[in-house]
Amino acid sequence: MTNGSELGIFLKARRAQVKPEDVGLPTGTGVRRTPGLRREEVAILAGVSVDYYTRLERGKETNPSPAVLDALARILRLNRDEHQHLHDLTAHAARPARQDEHRRARDRTVREGGLVILESLRPNPAIIVTRTNDLLAANPSGAALYPGLVDWPTRLRNVSRYIFLHPAAKELYPEWDKLVPKSVAFLRARAGADPDDPDLVRLVGELVVKSPEFARLWERYELCLHAQGTKAFQHPDVGAMTLDYEAMELANSGGQRLVVYYTVPGTPDHDAVTLLDMIGSGVLARGVPGLQHFGQRADGHLVEGGDRAGVADEEKR
Repeated sequence: MTNGSELGIFLKARRAQVKPEDVGLPTGTGVRRTPGLRREEVAILAGVSVDYYTRLERGKETNPSPAVLDALARILRLNRDEHQHLHDLTAHAARPARQDEHRRARDRTVREGGLVILESLRPNPAIIVTRTNDLLAANPSGAALYPGLVDWPTRLRNVSRYIFLHPAAKELYPEWDKLVPKSVAFLRARAGADPDDPDLVRLVGELVVKSPEFARLWERYELCLHAQGTKAFQHPDVGAMTLDYEAMELANSGGQRLVVYYTVPGTPDHDAVTLLDMIGSGVLARGVPGLQHFGQRADGHLVEGGDRAGVADEEKR
């Protein structure tokens, strides 16, 4: 995708969701062939010509003023994240096409400090993922939290792919229907920061083809930079639990994020994640066949491309 066309896709998708009455326009008595607002209506409300706005949607105008962007954000009823996304898309569209240096420099290797943090958070589940949610590392309960995810080949271990394509996901998430719009909206926000990221393009292309629900939500072009919240789980090994989570970017890591699910000691949810930690580390019988293939270190961490030598030594003792 090009930066200019991505800006146009965003504008078109968002005006389709705004009704005339939402912005004080009469609805009329005839049938409107265009869902939401027409281009000319947006242009008039924004104080620009129809030709100028049309060029924006077609990616031929890439340098609108901040005042025009703010007017469009108001008319299209954008929230704070969406408003920032509009500015980000415009900034990208104005740049000459080139391969970003930071993209070339991205590294899938997790620093030792990140692994130490994962260990310190036990028994709470914690994982480290790329900016497009590829799973790079996990502590024992973090790996056990997603039944079957680590059975997949390394290149397929992606949390977003898991949510939409793994048969266990809908059973794991009792509120799956509420979860998936936020998952798609997160990837949409990532696309605004780097529309031509090859990892993102491949992932979205696959999910659009394989998941009708993802394709439907992707077209809505909603954004969500969720970094914290609460998720309900119905885990096949430990039962129901509700976990709060925080996500934070690791410094100088090329966009790697640490995602931590946390609980309060002495609660049933804490007991559940303690059992997950024991399952993931092999203390209890595992209900997630294939964890051993993820590469588990002697300290219990599961790391992309790791080996089992440390665990084998521990099991002999």
